Amino acid sequence: MIRTRLRALGAAALAAVAICIGAARAGELPGVLISRQLAEAHGLHVGDVVRLSRHPSTEGPREFRVDGVYEPTPDPMRFAQAHLEARFHLPDLLDLIADPSDPTATDTIGAINVALLDPSRAETFARDLSARFPLVIARPTTAPNERTTTFVVIERFHLAIAIVTMIGSAVFLLALMVMLVDERREMVGTLRLIGLTRRRILLQVLAEGTLIAAAGTVFGLLFALAAERWFNRFFQWRYDTALVFLRITPSVAMQSVLLAMPLGVVASLVASWTLLRRHILTLIRR
Repeated sequence: MIRTRLRALGAAALAAVAICIGAARAGELPGVLISRQLAEAHGLHVGDVVRLSRHPSTEGPREFRVDGVYEPTPDPMRFAQAHLEARFHLPDLLDLIADPSDPTATDTIGAINVALLDPSRAETFARDLSARFPLVIARPTTAPNERTTTFVVIERFHLAIAIVTMIGSAVFLLALMVMLVDERREMVGTLRLIGLTRRRILLQVLAEGTLIAAAGTVFGLLFALAAERWFNRFFQWRYDTALVFLRITPSVAMQSVLLAMPLGVVASLVASWTLLRRHILTLIRR
């Protein structure tokens, strides 16, 4: 079947498409597939009869039988738009958009998909076809999509925001650890008085910081995994789409662990070293 959006039936056809439900002669009518959003918007079901017209005035409608309801392929560039779409058999589509005043209207096509026996020769085939037919633009389906440049810019912006956030978080974490360690200076002074060396205390602080960083990392990952499900559900409901807005992949989780663990450990070590380098009498306030 050839896919077309309802707006492709005419410049302003979407606003004027007349949809009527019926059951007569359903078995004799041509079939059409409609998107889930269109079915829900008009209360359509499989087997219903609909009337579609390419004219804003709904002139000359044709009847079709709903053979199925499909979920449109999620498109990040159109997630906020209503997917009121339909798929027709090519002969049915040509009959629907035929213009009696222009006999050549049905002889014009915009694109053709060609499947090669050897997909690795797609680049060569595209070059040869463009050389033989200068007015034809041929490109492999694996070629870079110009629309992705928008997401490249967004990705770089997110990276910049992430770097600034990580630097700010590291400074805040260090300040917090310094305050927490400073509250334990009397205990550290007591440990120094009973004979524990700075290295021994630093190792204990390292072990404690590692455990705290590990616990915080695990909590953060579990929270992200739990939030992923609800975040996607909310925005999929909000925009009525199957698009996945948030996905915690193993690589993202690993990057988070590699950033969170060292930051937590280093912050605890730096904060503790600023305290251990003081004189014992300063630590016990004497």
